[in-house]
Amino acid sequence: MSNTPWQNDKWYTSYWNFDDRAKEFYKFVDKIRFHDVTLRDGEQQCGLVFNKDQKVAIAEKLAEVGVHRIEAGMPIVSKQDEDAIREIAKRKLGPEIFTFARCMVDDAKLALDLGADGIIMEIPANENLIKYGYKWETNKAIEAASKATKFAHENGLYVVLFMIDMSRADFNYMTSFVDQVNKDGYFDALACVDTMGVLNPMGAYFMVQTMKQRYPNKKIEIHAHDDFGLGAASTIMALAAGADVAHTTIASIGERAGNTSYEEVAFSLLTMFGVDTGIKYEKMYSTAHFLMDLAKIPCRPNRGIIGPDISKMKAGLVVGWYENIKNVNPLILFPYRFPMTGHPDVTYTIGKHSGGPTIQFYLRQFGLDDKDEEKVKVCVAAVKEKSFELGRELTVAEFEKMAREMFK
Repeated sequence: MSNTPWQNDKWYTSYWNFDDRAKEFYKFVDKIRFHDVTLRDGEQQCGLVFNKDQKVAIAEKLAEVGVHRIEAGMPIVSKQDEDAIREIAKRKLGPEIFTFARCMVDDAKLALDLGADGIIMEIPANENLIKYGYKWETNKAIEAASKATKFAHENGLYVVLFMIDMSRADFNYMTSFVDQVNKDGYFDALACVDTMGVLNPMGAYFMVQTMKQRYPNKKIEIHAHDDFGLGAASTIMALAAGADVAHTTIASIGERAGNTSYEEVAFSLLTMFGVDTGIKYEKMYSTAHFLMDLAKIPCRPNRGIIGPDISKMKAGLVVGWYENIKNVNPLILFPYRFPMTGHPDVTYTIGKHSGGPTIQFYLRQFGLDDKDEEKVKVCVAAVKEKSFELGRELTVAEFEKMAREMFK
């Protein structure tokens, strides 16, 4: 077994990821931090409503998995959210607790009252949204942002300026806005916000690179959505450009197509870039399913990292390969060892695509003869026929009953 950044006893990815030409683009900071927005942006997914106790329980899971910051909600939304944030902050779970807020002094006062460590202060970066959505003049928006961020900073909050729809905003308009807030107000960090999920990975890279060059004394954060299925890829490339913080959710829940999945970002960084963010990877699977069970939303069975079916082998030919190599090196057929993420390990399905190796494996499990080739062939045919009849795969119990009758 090789022991390289791309191949070891836990994962087997690609040496191309570590090619010197690729590594020239990687400018990762020493300590990447995850800012989880499950309790605010995540809850904006249609159909989701978390009560106080549920929000506290999710926050506890986030602390266990090792996220660095929890955006506990937007207290101005409801009294229930306010109570949940207060309780989460009071519990001192480990991660820093942030609130989400408008660029208003009253929102900053509320964050302070609730015991938050920091505040995400939102204002549109897009002139059209300020003009037609807020019905404000730009100067009014700049004044509000400057006043509110300065107040928050002067009262001890860590301030992140969150420029809504920044990825589509006119560059000169957006940067002049940020420049003015930087001059008259204050922010510790600037969030590069891809509200509509329209950044491709290279666009995200160059956006972050540009903001780092323009604001060298500020931290840069990346907030991406998954409308084109590129949220994780764009977030990773933003981090490769030197972003300090990634905004993510559990299982990619969130408005429209969802937010960036922390599972995909953290696990890809570890196995494809050699960057360990300190996340407890072995808790990923259980944390995702805790959330989805609580929210009563399904997980796509074959979703990467957290899908329940990704470790199930179906094709008889492939099962045969695996039976031959599993004691040599199972990673020849998989990119990583499933228990790394707390996921159940490899199993074989029984149905239309099953072949002799699958049937023989289960016959051995049942203590039945797996050496009689003719009986195995008959059993394979019977399983295929039964699978067609049922319109699905067989359970192990169903197959065991069938096999015992056939092998009397």
